[in-house]
Amino acid sequence: MANHFIKVYSEKLGRKAPIISDFALRQIINYNWPGNIRELEHVMRRAILLTEGNTIKEIELSMSAKMHPEQTSESFSIKTILENERDYILYILKKCNGKISGAGGATEILDIHPSTLNSKIKKLEIKREIS
Repeated sequence: MANHFIKVYSEKLGRKAPIISDFALRQIINYNWPGNIRELEHVMRRAILLTEGNTIKEIELSMSAKMHPEQTSESFSIKTILENERDYILYILKKCNGKISGAGGATEILDIHPSTLNSKIKKLEIKREIS
């Protein structure tokens, strides 16, 4: 299924389909997938968008694990929807080195219009300096 999503999203993005490293494949196999096929689809799409080169070396499962706290041994605090949205936007902006729009930009990964993201950044008081 992972290879299917790699093929689909690579074609949609006009990129050559990357291969999955053994490490990334083990990550996929060992993960519980509480979100089932949709979660796998979103994780693979994000992996393609964030991968530089022709190999997916690692699968970013931390966001998926945060959506399913019962899987983690860490304690978690209850956050508001706005706090979660702010954290997620900050995470994506850091992954994109602060790039808002265009290929590999935050709006592409978040699948929202640039003006929507800019409004959210202003509303959530997110600072532009991403480290």
